[in-house]
Amino acid sequence: MTAFETVLYEASGGVALVTLNRQQVLNALNAKLLGELERAVALAREDASVKAVLLTGAGEKAFAAGADINELAALGPAEATAFAERGQRLFASIEHLGKPVVAAINGFALGGGCELAMACTLRVAAGTAQMGQPEVNLGVIPGYGGTQRLTRLVGKGRALDLVLTGRIVKADEALAMGLVNRVVPREELLDAARQLAGILVSKAPLALRYAMEAVHRGLEMGLEDAFAWEAHLFGLCAATRDMKEGTAAFLEKRKPSFEGR
Repeated sequence: MTAFETVLYEASGGVALVTLNRQQVLNALNAKLLGELERAVALAREDASVKAVLLTGAGEKAFAAGADINELAALGPAEATAFAERGQRLFASIEHLGKPVVAAINGFALGGGCELAMACTLRVAAGTAQMGQPEVNLGVIPGYGGTQRLTRLVGKGRALDLVLTGRIVKADEALAMGLVNRVVPREELLDAARQLAGILVSKAPLALRYAMEAVHRGLEMGLEDAFAWEAHLFGLCAATRDMKEGTAAFLEKRKPSFEGR
């Protein structure tokens, strides 16, 4: 286990488990935690044995209850802009890690915590989880990409509802609107998230990376350009040893053994 103060990091079986560890303040995202999370993400990126990341919060109450309000309250306009840009860069690095990231949402995921969950590839929520963007109650707006990722996940109308009212939704409503992918009983959360991560680990790593690139970049393109981008990435897959292995394994009726090459 790699030593941090506000983050726990442990890699085994192809999965890096990253746990936000400020349980006493509901895993609020202060500057130190963000810095250590940035280092943990870099570790997962650079470790070839890590095929997927599982991100969760310590304790039973919160994934992350938002930004640290003591730090937020002290920001002037220039500092606030830099504060938002730093979080956006970190969350973009998670979204574009090149390896799937599964959020196990064990409780409150509010403000920056909701934005962090949305930056992950897939989201599994405990039935007791609650999510939202209540920044308007503090006189600000989401600053870590929330206005954009939320709109892309749930649509303009629902995103405006959540952002403008600041209301918090329970897990079942989050599932119905597409904010999370799965809801499971609280006691089954980590097992379910690990099982999902295990499924991802069993797939061809380059195919996963290209599939995520196709979705992420395709959303920013016109449809014809997105089709061309998809075809380009499909061609790159055909140049990999994993594609040869995957098709051979299918024809030989055996499980494939992917190498990420």
